[in-house]
Amino acid sequence: MSFHKSTSGADIAEIGKGRVSESPMGLDMDERDRDLLQRQRELEDLDDNTKVNWEMIKKLTVCGVAFLNDAYDMFAINIVAMILGFVYYHDAEGSAQNTVPKKWDTLIKIAVQIGCLLGQLVMGRLGDKIGRTAVYSASLMIAIVTTIASAFSNSMVKGFNVFIVLFIWRVLLGFGIGGDYPLTATIVSEYANPKRRGMFISAVFSCQGFGNVLAPIVGIIITACFKSGIDNDVRNLDYVWRLIIGLGCIPGLATLYWRLTMKDSKRFQMETAKAAAANADEDMLREKLLAKQSRFDTKNDEESSADSHKDVIDATLGEEVRPRRAKTFSQYFGEWRHLKVLLGTSIAWFALDVAFYGINLNSSVVIEAIGFAGNIREDKPSHFIIRNCLGSIIINILGSVPGYWITVFTIEKLGRKTIQLMGFGMLTILYIVLGFAYHKILDKSVAGFIVLFTLAQLFQNFGPNVTTFVIPGEVFPTRFRSTAHGISAAAGKLGAIVAQGGFMQLKDRGGKNQFIDHLLEIFALFMLIGFFVTFWIPESKGKTLEEICDEREEYY
Repeated sequence: MSFHKSTSGADIAEIGKGRVSESPMGLDMDERDRDLLQRQRELEDLDDNTKVNWEMIKKLTVCGVAFLNDAYDMFAINIVAMILGFVYYHDAEGSAQNTVPKKWDTLIKIAVQIGCLLGQLVMGRLGDKIGRTAVYSASLMIAIVTTIASAFSNSMVKGFNVFIVLFIWRVLLGFGIGGDYPLTATIVSEYANPKRRGMFISAVFSCQGFGNVLAPIVGIIITACFKSGIDNDVRNLDYVWRLIIGLGCIPGLATLYWRLTMKDSKRFQMETAKAAAANADEDMLREKLLAKQSRFDTKNDEESSADSHKDVIDATLGEEVRPRRAKTFSQYFGEWRHLKVLLGTSIAWFALDVAFYGINLNSSVVIEAIGFAGNIREDKPSHFIIRNCLGSIIINILGSVPGYWITVFTIEKLGRKTIQLMGFGMLTILYIVLGFAYHKILDKSVAGFIVLFTLAQLFQNFGPNVTTFVIPGEVFPTRFRSTAHGISAAAGKLGAIVAQGGFMQLKDRGGKNQFIDHLLEIFALFMLIGFFVTFWIPESKGKTLEEICDEREEYY
């Protein structure tokens, strides 16, 4: 039996970088390593030829608009929930007047997160199986149809009020939005040059900040258009919330054609072909060995029974250089060194979203805390809504939007892991301060509270909110990239569901918003967890996707 001294993944990478045609002295490369070397060269040529051109700009635009649209659809529910209180509970008495009951408020706010979790898992997996762009287009079409359907939500039959119908449509909307997460990150990652990859992925994701601001802007414009009618009859707000939701389909419609005409990256096509070839049926190899064996002189043909023939083939197979076979998902992540990366990206995203959605899906709590909300029972409905929308815009412009774009312009210099560790560290400190001194700060200085809260918003986005999206798009093999990103993102949405369906139900314990300080303390604990699991994640700055994942680990 022959043995070969096989080259390591690092050796292959070095050979590829040097563009050598022969194996270096002392390295006896077998066919498997030559095959990997050839692929290494092809992928490096692909990266070298990746330039910013019209096709790249078009893809970045489509992906950026997708996240603007997704953020609009997700966070517009804050305004819609406030308006629904005026429409359906304007004749309630006492503190219940003009306010949606907690159970319905939670239901419609949690709906998209439930749908997103399912969409990220399903569409992420399909993105690896069927192709990135086909599933990406399907996600958008689902989102467009369900956005329009959500705007027409109404009581259908007894027991199915407007809130239940809206919940159902928004779960389906979330399913479409969920597909955008793994597929957008994967598409941009596979098209981008290593030197700009992090900047491009984070820039696309940062369009989410514009969507956060666009929702209250649209709310102000539509409310102002109906102002006189609303002040005369509050039920005219029924048109307002439907228009706010329905207009969310416009960005998607504007980019639908471009999405439908996008093609999968060459990297994905090459990897798919490579894996298919590596996993070809071994019977083909056995047939070749049979043909080879027939050329040998066999002195005892009568003794060549089927069993002895099989033994000869198996023995020959042992001497042949077998082609590398691609590992399955379970085989690859069954090894701790790979599993810990997936756990790191998933737990970090889960921890981040507990706080991120716990606060951002309940921005009215913060607006009320700083005294900007007004009086829901005494103010005119139009004035109250416009004032709260302005408060939401101010909060986002002060901290969230700048944080996104600071990350975009520093991620290739500081690195993903550094930004994530810094963000989680700062958030831990800020939430501890805000939590343990919540009432004292508000009593002594509202301005001081705004500064601290703005810093928290800043370091959410100049920190883990962006990097938890970027990193899973880079640190997993091409064949599993969309699936693994979907799992990581779904863990984040599970955190959002835990925050909205669990922790935020405690906010009024002991009185209205009296438990907020303790919730901030809980959020600090989750930020600390995110900080520590980040050490399981490799730094991907400046490396090719193949260098990050170490391709030799994908085959056996």
